[in-house]
Amino acid sequence: MASINLSSRDLDAFLALAQTQHFTRAAERCHLSQSAFSQKIARIEQMAGVALFERSTRHVSLTPEGEVFADEVMRIQQDLQHAVSHLSDLATRRIGKVAVAALPSVAAVWMPQAIARYRADNPNIRVELFDTLADGGLALLREGRVDMTITAGGDLREFDLIELKSERFFLVCPPSHPLAAKRSVTLAQLAQENFVHLARSSSVRHHIELAGVGVRTDALQVEHLATVAALVAQGLGISVVPELTLFHFARANLVAVPVRDSHLRRSILLARRKGKAWSVAAKAMAEEIVAESRRVVAR
Repeated sequence: MASINLSSRDLDAFLALAQTQHFTRAAERCHLSQSAFSQKIARIEQMAGVALFERSTRHVSLTPEGEVFADEVMRIQQDLQHAVSHLSDLATRRIGKVAVAALPSVAAVWMPQAIARYRADNPNIRVELFDTLADGGLALLREGRVDMTITAGGDLREFDLIELKSERFFLVCPPSHPLAAKRSVTLAQLAQENFVHLARSSSVRHHIELAGVGVRTDALQVEHLATVAALVAQGLGISVVPELTLFHFARANLVAVPVRDSHLRRSILLARRKGKAWSVAAKAMAEEIVAESRRVVAR
């Protein structure tokens, strides 16, 4: 079967004649001479392989095949108008969705303010937030379930990255601990301490081990920072945690002392899949997250 190559102008001309049932008026509507218009209609019928109009000296009307084609063309034009309108709504952020995965500390400290500002500017955009450890956030990104993930550490060569913050680590301990009064401490000073560690799957644990902090077999290891804070408050050990997590320990009335170690830093990174363009809604969310990270650093 020969291919039919019709332009939008061809379809407009066909509908103009179907609606006016008059070659001269249809040609005027399409801003064509009557001769050029007639040739266009003849070419359309030739490509279709069937007569679309009944012609007489005084009257033009659709054939049964022309009536079917007219219905289809009007449906196509309505679908196209809907698609263009939908695209415009997406482009102007009147509709849409954005999904973000973030480390739990980032989700708690940065994202509430970022989402509040984003929703104020984009009330019709649906926002999804997944607070998850680094491995979980990267898995969601690989699966295409989120537009971006805020993560730390690991092998991230497969992603495009924006660094949001490089954060220090702190010793957290009860106020009665001998190191609580120090202005800062070194990792060497903590070598003999009992530790409460986060699980190996966490980015915090990954950075601690890279810095050379050994994990004794009898050390307490838990999944959540709130649990770490409760165990440290009970005097069961100390811990070393990054800056963004300190709100957990302030609630437990623990002391935070900076750790002096140039290697013990955690980069907070905004990651997206390489070669995958953000939607307009996602790009605006990324800009809001970057802005929020700068506000936090400036405070």
